[in-house]
Amino acid sequence: MIDVAQICEIGMLCIFGVSWPFNIAKSLRSRTAKGKSVMFELLVILGYGFGLYGKIWVSRRTGVLAYSTWFYIADILMVCVDVILYFRNTKLDRIRDSAAAPETAGISENID
Repeated sequence: MIDVAQICEIGMLCIFGVSWPFNIAKSLRSRTAKGKSVMFELLVILGYGFGLYGKIWVSRRTGVLAYSTWFYIADILMVCVDVILYFRNTKLDRIRDSAAAPETAGISENID
């Protein structure tokens, strides 16, 4: 049976979870990690992980898995996708920076 506390928790997870698809789309479009914080995303995963662990702990004691458990899993997966994109975009940033470095060096030499 779902109660008011679970409905509120699911609501919170949905509201937080709505932001991740937008963040993922922005990461895909921008193809840069500049302005992103992987530490923030890892802390978010840790926070969701504690919530998920709490649900699993209660489930093992009561035999009832709360509906909100699935929302924790969905949110964790979305943040993980964004973390993967962060590392892809960091690699793309390095490639762009290394390709631009010789051009920039040549320009500064010509100015002198």
